[in-house]
Amino acid sequence: MMLTSLTHHALRLACWQADRRFSSQRNQLEQVQRQKLSALLQRLSPECGAASTMGWSEFRDSVPLSRYSDWKTRIEAQREGKLQLVDSPLQRYQPTSGSSEALKLIPYTKGFLGELDSAIGPWLSSLYRQHPGIATGRHYWSVSWLPESQRKLLDGNFNDDSKLLGVAKRVLSARSQAVPSGVAFAGKADDAMFATLAWLVAQDDLRMLSVWSPTFALQQLESLAQWAPELALVLERGNWGARAESLRSVPVPHRPDRARRLTTLAGLSPAELAQRLWPELALVSAWDTADAAPWAAQLRLALPQAAFEGKGLWATEGVVTIPYEGLYPLAYQSHVYEFERLSDGFVLAPWELREGDEVSPVISGGNGLLRYRLDDRLAVSGFMGEVPCFQFLGRRFGVDLVGEKMSPDAARQVLAEAALETDVEPVSLLAVDARGEGRSRYLALFANAGADIPLGSNESLAKAVEQKLRRHFHYDLARDLHQLEPAAAIVVADGWALYQSIAMATGMIEGNIKPESVRRVPLTVLRQLMPEVAEIFSANARALS
Repeated sequence: MMLTSLTHHALRLACWQADRRFSSQRNQLEQVQRQKLSALLQRLSPECGAASTMGWSEFRDSVPLSRYSDWKTRIEAQREGKLQLVDSPLQRYQPTSGSSEALKLIPYTKGFLGELDSAIGPWLSSLYRQHPGIATGRHYWSVSWLPESQRKLLDGNFNDDSKLLGVAKRVLSARSQAVPSGVAFAGKADDAMFATLAWLVAQDDLRMLSVWSPTFALQQLESLAQWAPELALVLERGNWGARAESLRSVPVPHRPDRARRLTTLAGLSPAELAQRLWPELALVSAWDTADAAPWAAQLRLALPQAAFEGKGLWATEGVVTIPYEGLYPLAYQSHVYEFERLSDGFVLAPWELREGDEVSPVISGGNGLLRYRLDDRLAVSGFMGEVPCFQFLGRRFGVDLVGEKMSPDAARQVLAEAALETDVEPVSLLAVDARGEGRSRYLALFANAGADIPLGSNESLAKAVEQKLRRHFHYDLARDLHQLEPAAAIVVADGWALYQSIAMATGMIEGNIKPESVRRVPLTVLRQLMPEVAEIFSANARALS
């Protein structure tokens, strides 16, 4: 316990300088951002399309807004050693999904990681000030393992939150982590989840649980109750048993006392089990806005002993906001930021924003990707000094139930390819939000006007849709982690009429309804209109209370 407390004290000191800069320069937003642009332009290669002498206005007027497709060829050339986007050592490529790409590989340079670290320092400092209990024990920062289907391609590029830290902070934080990062190298996702839980149960001083999607934490609690007897055996014996081959690269915890504790709690609900195992858990951190809100509410109820803090807006491509002293200010010390006003498409500098503006962030970062659209929707909720603070409203395009990031382009492609294999017409991919009444899943809607088809799940089409959806990185990972059930599919005679009925049941006016390749639909609406189809969602209801 003493060593852990000293580690936390040293980590707070390591964050002090970044925190002081973040706080003291809050009334120098324009100056800081102009300086960051000037410094960035000095490091760019000619392939980026920006001159080192550009000022803010010239940069805005001369460099076009971009998405991953605009950089893909140059990133592939950089991977082949043919060019270098920015004068900064390349550390790795971080995988994610894209609006039109099944897989994006975002370059992480030393300079870019330094920009991320500039946001982590103030965030951690704020955490320690607001939740002092986290300084008395161990933390769990999620390590998101790769989808099993893509591990060979992406070997070594797993998403470890701790790897976003600077060297000193990373070394210090490792001494207080509850779970070794090696769990990411498990052969199967279930085994990675099992190893994570074994290490968490082994810690009687767990103080912070930091995940991205609250559905991931809820799945952990479900699995904890399901695997309790096997977890107790592992902790008692100090070996992985039948999972040894998959977990051969992962150290095994040996805590017979915690094994006995787990055994005595057998039969409790997942929530009760977690409350009894970690009674002094001080903080849970997860997404809690937009589509994540109902799941975050469930997680709060499951872990009432802990305070809860929502995440800032942090994408693989960069950080936009951080939680700080109860607000969500722009991480203005990190990248160069602009904001596209959604009402008219005009691009504003951060110091030009006004309270109430609804905008989408555009970032230029130390990885060389310039004026990169993140396609998130934000509302300016106020200011910290001159620094704008934001409320996250959701994705600008598409659906994101549990972090799967399903874009209209991706959904359109999946539906079209599945339809080619059969005599049906694609209508829409429905993201059915179960809201705690079972796990969510995607339901593909197809039409065949010439056939008399009973309403119900079409297994062959469902299999084709699921196979094509799993080509997309974040969907594939959500399925591996059991955050989503397998996709289903139905074929009806008049698909557009059914789609209109669904849209009107969610509150839309008939004359305003237009076809969308992906649409979020509450399970309650599906149950109202198609009770026989809704039955496929009923088998997996959560029982966390």
